[in-house]
Formats: sequence, C-alpha cells, structure tokens
Amino acid sequence: MQSLLGAIAVKFSSALPCIRLGVLCVSAFSYFSSASAQAPALRPITIDDYFQIQTVHDPQLSTDAQWVAYAVDRSTLKTDKNETRIWMVPAAGGDSLPMTAEGVSSSHPRWSPDGKFLAFLSKRNEGKTQVWLLNRQGGEAQQLTDTPQDVEDFAWAPDGRRLVLVLRDPTPEELDAFNEKSTAPAHSSTASDSDDKKSKSKKPWVIDRLQFKVDEIGYLDRRRTHLYVFEIAKKSLTQVTSGDFDDTEPAWSPDSKLLAFTSNRSTPDPDQTYNSDIWVVATNNVVRSAGAPSDDKGAHLTQVTTNPGIDMSPTWSPDGKTIAYVTMLDPKLFDYATHHLAVSPATGGPAKVLTLSLDRMVSNPHFSSDGKFIYFVADHDGALVLKTIHLETGGIADAAAVPYMTSAQYSGSRTVNGYSVSPGAVPSVVAQIATVDRPEELFMIEGYQYKQLTHVNDALFSQLKITHGEYVHFKSKDGTPLSGYLYKPLDYISGKRYPTLLIPHGGPVWSYYAEFSHLAQLYAANGYAILFPNPRGSSGYGQDYCKAIFADWGNKDFQDDMAMVDYAIEQGIADPDKLGVGGWSYGGISTDFIITQTTRFKAAISGAGAAEFSSLYGHDQYQKDYETELGFPWENQAAWAKVSPFRNVAKVTTPTLFMGGNIDWNVPILGGEQMYQALKRLGRTTELVVYPDEFHEFSLPSHIRDRLERDLAWYAHFVKADGTPAEPAD
Repeated sequence: MQSLLGAIAVKFSSALPCIRLGVLCVSAFSYFSSASAQAPALRPITIDDYFQIQTVHDPQLSTDAQWVAYAVDRSTLKTDKNETRIWMVPAAGGDSLPMTAEGVSSSHPRWSPDGKFLAFLSKRNEGKTQVWLLNRQGGEAQQLTDTPQDVEDFAWAPDGRRLVLVLRDPTPEELDAFNEKSTAPAHSSTASDSDDKKSKSKKPWVIDRLQFKVDEIGYLDRRRTHLYVFEIAKKSLTQVTSGDFDDTEPAWSPDSKLLAFTSNRSTPDPDQTYNSDIWVVATNNVVRSAGAPSDDKGAHLTQVTTNPGIDMSPTWSPDGKTIAYVTMLDPKLFDYATHHLAVSPATGGPAKVLTLSLDRMVSNPHFSSDGKFIYFVADHDGALVLKTIHLETGGIADAAAVPYMTSAQYSGSRTVNGYSVSPGAVPSVVAQIATVDRPEELFMIEGYQYKQLTHVNDALFSQLKITHGEYVHFKSKDGTPLSGYLYKPLDYISGKRYPTLLIPHGGPVWSYYAEFSHLAQLYAANGYAILFPNPRGSSGYGQDYCKAIFADWGNKDFQDDMAMVDYAIEQGIADPDKLGVGGWSYGGISTDFIITQTTRFKAAISGAGAAEFSSLYGHDQYQKDYETELGFPWENQAAWAKVSPFRNVAKVTTPTLFMGGNIDWNVPILGGEQMYQALKRLGRTTELVVYPDEFHEFSLPSHIRDRLERDLAWYAHFVKADGTPAEPAD
C-alpha cells in the first residue's frame, strides 16, 4: 500500500513512505530557455516519451564545493532494461562529464573527504554489488571491496581511511561461491559444470519469524543487515555489529571513532513492534566472528534513544556531542503519526523534539557546518519544503526565504527530491528540483542565487507541448477544506467540458506534490482533464488530517475524492457523463471503494489493489499494520469487514480493469483476482492483467509501456466511447 502510482510515478516522485525531500521557493532563476522566433511546432507527449525522460538524483557536493556528482536513470525499450550512470558537473556551471560507462549500472556516488576520489556501487563482471573507486582526474574505476554478498550501503569515514559497509548476512550458497572463487584456479566452465548447476534443486523456505515476507525480497529468513568497517589501505573487513536485528543508516562521528546507526534491537522480537532507535558503536568494536550467534549483540554499544516509536536517520553535530534524527512519537498511529525532528546527546539522555509546533512530516536532517542550524525537509500543503531550524532560538524558516517564482512561463512551487550541503563556513546547497512542468534537474543554491547545473531533459522538453498542473482548493461534503492538482486537457478551451479521470494516490499516507507527472501529461495529451486529489489520509496537512481515515478507509477519503470531481464539474471543466477513475496501490484500493459506492464512472482501472483484507492477513507484508489498526481478524471481524470493499462487490456496474505483478508482496495480485472473479461471476464487464516477475513497482520498460497502452485503450473505449477497442493491439 505504501506506493505512489507504481513504477510510472516512482520515476518522477518520492515513492517510499516517510522519506521526504523539500521544496525551495524561488524567484532568482528561470527554468526555461528563451524560445527561438522560428522554433519548431511543439507536439503532445507520448507513451514512448516516458522512456526518453531521464531522472537526475542523488546529488553530492564535493568537500570543497567545487564539483557535484550525481546519478542519472534511464529506461530503454530496445533492450528492455534500466540503467544508472554517474556524472559530474562543476558547481560553478559548465558541461557535465560522464564518470561511469554505459552498459552497466552504477549508483550511490560519494566523495572521499579530500575530494580526489568518487566511490560508488556497481555490479560488474557478473559479480555482486561492490564499492568501486574512481579518480576524479580520470582513469578506470577500480574495485575496492570484495564480499560474498551485495554491499547495500556505505559511507566514508571523515579521516578518509575507512568505509562503513552495510551487509546482509550471507547465505551458505554465497559463502560457498565466494570460497570457490577464492581458491579455485581459473578455468572455463564445462558442459558438466552447467548441467550440475541446472540439476540442483532449490531448498524449501523454513520460516520461524513473525514478519516473514516483504516485497522485492519474498520470504524472510534470519539473515540480518549489520555494519562492517573496511580499511582501505589493508582491504580488511571488521564486523562491528551483529545479532538477530537489522542495523542500517550508519553515520560517522566527526572524529571517525564512532558510528551512529538505526536499529530495531531494543525489543526481544523486533518483528512485533515499529520501534527502532539510534545506537552508537565504537569503530574498533569487534564481533567475536562473522558468523556470530543471534544473541551476540556486540560490545560497546550505546543506546541513544528510548522512544517506543520509530527513531531513524541519525546525523552528527560538527562537535560530535549531539545527534539529530527523525522520530515518531505515537507508534499506535504508525504511518499516520507525524514524524518530527529531534536531538539527543550522543552519549544518550533526554531527547528534545524540535518541531512539535510545526505538525508536519520531516525527513533528511543535516547540521550546518557551524552547528547552529539543522536543515530538514517538511511535507507541507502539496509541496515538500526545505527548511532550517535555529537550535538556540527554535526558529523555523524556509531554507530559501524568497517568494515563489512567477514568470510568463510558470508560477508555483518547486519540489526538491534530494539535496547536499557543503561543509564550508558559507554553506552551499545543491538541490534536485522538479516542478509540475519539468522533471528533476540540479541547481546550485548560494544565498538567493539559483543556478541550473544540469540540462538532461532540455532537448526533449523543447519539443513537447504540455499542460500546467494547477494546485486548487475546494471543500468536502462535510465542509473540510481540501486541495489537489488539476490538469486541464492539452488544448483546453474555456466553456467546453471534457472527459475527466480521477486518479487517487497511493499510501494512503502520501500526497501529490508540485512535481512532474508523465501519466497526467499523457492523459491530458489524449484529451482528458486529470484530477490528483489529496484527501484526508494525505500527508502535508497535519496529523489529524492523516489519521482521519484510521481504521475507516473508503469513507472520508471517498467523500474527498468525489468532492474534487464535483469541483471540476462546477468549474465547467469535467463532463459528468464522461468520468473515469483509476489508481495504483492504495489508489487501486480507493478505486475499489469508489466503484462499490457510486455508478458515476464509466470505467475504472484498479492497479495493485485489494478488497478482501482478511484474506491478505499473512499473505502480504502488512500483518503488523493490520493488527495495530484493525485488531486480529478472528477477534474484530466487524472492523475488517468495514474497510473491505469486497462486501459491496455486487453493487459494481462500472467496467473495471484489474492489474498487478505476480510476485508483488506489498499488495498482492490476489486482491485484483478476487475482485475480477466476483465481477466475472456477476456478469459484469471486467478484465484481469497479470504481469510476470514484477513486484509492486514495475521495472521492465516493456511492461510499463503495456500498462500505459491498456490504460489509454480502456478509458477511450468506455469513457470517451469513441470506438477505440478496449484492448490495445498486440
């Protein structure tokens, strides 16, 4: 359920719950180049343009603030693959330089403290994902680490001599393969070798954990993620944490002697609670062995936080005395609870929550170089805002307190989906900025000056005619103020009504933001008005707004979604006789609720949805969420039935297409199968499309293209009723 619009939206927005990055309100730069007097005619956006758009992310300023490293994602239909490359651009502006080659993905660039090297993650030579090292001056990348398992994360020590690695305990098969590689002489594989590999049967999963399944991994065993210190000169690896707990998000102390990290090791069984805390371990701590038993927690661990909810994302103050982090104060509300910014002494002690008066989700804290401020990101009113808080006065301000940009081409807010701060006395910030009109590009921010550094999508967008998403305000049935983004059809004419699509968002605790949506632009280019509502349950409007749908899905959020439809009709934009609805994840669940409560829509598309939740208990990854919000299904059947649209499936008359991936353990295809089966038995118009080897977020470009083609065909056939077949041609 914690999704946006599947892989389509994830490419252009923040799809992970609780990881929010900010908006900078600007007036000091123009996003657009001046158009030539003889510029070619612009064209509408197409499905294939999705695969031409490149996603810029993970900006990293060098220590001297002279260079910015970043990653660029792109999808290719021809090869049906996705690839990430690392680039570098001067912070003063200039041409971008490719740092890694095409043909192999490389990601997570991180500067060495002296700024001479870039370390990054890559899976090369058909091996595991490892840390590679590249000289900024040029030359070939050199493999730095060699571990049996994938390196999941890493960070440089401030002294530049070590890295901390996050590694999951290796499987026996990984250890065997690693040992064979280390001891066996080089030789070519033979036919018998190949036959032996094919003949080996897979072992059964033996499960004894409470939380035993998660999307993109599948069945969980007792292997956990732990921290290892890697000595660069010696190429030696020392495990510093262990046990039946997961240790993540490592952060080095300024003196390189300690590591702060996030771990769920505060309770006997971490699968039972949402609790995680900030811990500190000495970098010279030594676990007894790499295969330490589950009760070996390692020595010299200091528990910094004791809050029963989630504490995560630690960052050190420059003097090493304080750790800032993100905290969730009410575990009973889990995702619905506001995530605040807090600080604690690095040695442990009373926590101070800094953003109680703000009542907005925060994330990604970072101390200023003088230790007087903390940067963080606040989810606010359809935007994600980069802010600072003054530690002495408690004053909270936008990190760039200037008016919204207003120009002939664009007016509105901007979304930052990544940022990096230089450690200098006068901090520089590089930000990954998107708008409703453009995907992310990188901008250097110094004081009130904004300078665009990258232009990866300029050439494509110089050809495209797009519609501008408007952030609109309206009221629900009970008078609750609401907001959302409205996209008019590409060639909108005032006074004319248009077929209109309501697209509920995923989450449910998420929001639509001021960022580019290929999906909205594609529908608008095909003659639809598009509605992106932020109903109750959405983030960015306070905890009470979020928790309004707690154990009450499909009620207030249904009213709020329909209120935006009514608003579009009242504005003379939407044709009330040509309405469609569809979404992914909780957007698919919302779609199932909507079609069981109204017959106003001519067509629906429910992607990765669910309708009979008691059947998903123990089948998807949300057993803890269900128990917290609804109770046990065998004890509180009324609550489970209340939030299950399946009980009203006989009321559905809307032609509905159900979609999903066959290995999605976030919202399994079972939910779509059940709705499809019931509607088929009832004689309704319906179809089920299951994509092989896809998780909750689709990855294969060919599958994403197929989804978009089916979306357009289904809506054209039933909403426009223009004679288009309900299924696209093969």
